[in-house]
Amino acid sequence: QVQLVESGGGLVQAGGSLTLSCAASGRTFSNYNIGWFRQAPGKEREFVAQISWSGHSTYYADSVKGRFSISRDNTKNTVHLQMNSLKPEDTAVYYCAAGTHGNNYARRYDYWGQGTQVTVSS
Repeated sequence: QVQLVESGGGLVQAGGSLTLSCAASGRTFSNYNIGWFRQAPGKEREFVAQISWSGHSTYYADSVKGRFSISRDNTKNTVHLQMNSLKPEDTAVYYCAAGTHGNNYARRYDYWGQGTQVTVSS
């Protein structure tokens, strides 16, 4: 089992920045790829970003490429999602997820956090 806890969400104006954190406990964190997903009201959960177990590989949704940056610290069992130039359409609940083969598909992840709300005002 891996337990994931997200933090760092909040209310920000358009153009602003937020950093989300995902803290992990349980099984060896460095065994897992970590993904960030988001879900807006009335919409399906969508992929945001992914980082490989080593941190050497990252992948982003086109909608956030160039604005968001994912990083991890395996010594601290944490993953961060730096979000810049935020837009109202970024408003959603953001979830981190862990999976040994996690990619941009939610079904490839085995463990999920409870989510943190990000609201971007116009």
